[in-house]
Parts: sequence; structure tokens; C-alpha cells
Amino acid sequence: VPITWDEAMNTVADKMIELRKAGEPEKFTYLRGRYSSTSTDLLYGTLPKVFGTPNYFSHSSICAEAEKMGPGLTQGFFGYRDYDLANTNCLVAWGCDPLASNRMVPNTMNRFPAIVKRGTVIAVDPRLSNVAAKAHEWLPINPGTDGALAGAIAHVLLVPKACGTGNSSVTSRKGKICSWRNKGVDEAAFVEKETHGLVKWWNLEFKDRTP
Repeated sequence: VPITWDEAMNTVADKMIELRKAGEPEKFTYLRGRYSSTSTDLLYGTLPKVFGTPNYFSHSSICAEAEKMGPGLTQGFFGYRDYDLANTNCLVAWGCDPLASNRMVPNTMNRFPAIVKRGTVIAVDPRLSNVAAKAHEWLPINPGTDGALAGAIAHVLLVPKACGTGNSSVTSRKGKICSWRNKGVDEAAFVEKETHGLVKWWNLEFKDRTP
């Protein structure tokens, strides 16, 4: 039913007051879109704190800031950047569609056909996106199971390694990497060359599990 702006504002205000009087301010959630002085400083920055709710979110959590977090934590660079698609032979589009939502969609559209022709494209997405429709492999996982899939991949990569020399990213101080199947690993016995916290991660999360 259409209502006026005044009626809408009064409805929201009444519901907020109702939560405050019930001692349940945390049930109020504020979600904002793109930045503006009003939404950033007044509504997003002040209103939730004054009201008493910890539940307020910016669009950044599902936009560029979230996209920058992975490379920032693994590579140390949090700025905007594009991908080296000209030299990509295996493209894994995990929960994203760079043909439709990317800071450099034209570049992806230009480079994508060549990647499909020379390499492999894998799409991990519940939705049959543009990339998924053109991918060599589409993994339509159930929403919320990304972590389970990532853990299974890590498990498969780590467990089959037999004792021996090699160029593993994690080697023992004696130059060997041993099978970690169903057992903890001594953190002090390993030196991580291209990873950080991998051995601890294994001991905490994976040692008693199977894919």
C-alpha cells in the first residue's frame, strides 16, 4: 500500500522506539549503500552508536573493500588493481563474475576468450553466471559451503605429499615435507617459505578431518 514519506519515517521511528523501550536495541540493523556525507557521518557513523546497536554495515563489506582484503592479507597490497589476465592459463572465478561485476569489465571481456581457448576456466558459484556458463568446469555449490570446499581442497593438497625432497612451500628443517594424514605437525620442525601459519592452521582445523 503506498504511503507518504512522513508516514514511512514515522513508522520506522515508532519501531525503533519500540525496540529501545523493550531493551532490545541490538535488533535494529542499519545497512547503507554508497558513501555520502549524510550516510557516512550522521546515519552510519552516529545513529547506530547513539541507538545502541552494534549491527551496522556498509556496502563495502560486499564490494571493493572485501575484494581487496584477500590480496591485501596475502600479498600486502590493499589498493585497487587488476588481474594479469594476459598471462593467465587457469582462471578460478570463486563467488564472482568478472564479466559482469568488476572494476575492469572491458579488460576481462577482451581477455576472457583467449583464456578459455588456451587454458581452463573454473567457476565456483551457486548461480549460473556469465562466467559459469562459459567455464570448462562449473561447481554450483550450496550457498554457505564455500569454506567446506576450500578446506577440502587444502586437505587434498597437503595430505598426499609423501616424505621426500621437493620445492614445497612448507619444508622441514631437514629439507623434507612429510605426509600429514591424521596427525598433528610440530610447528618448530618446519620453515614456511611462501606461507604463514599453514602448519598451525593444519593442527587447529584439519588434522582430524577428511575431505
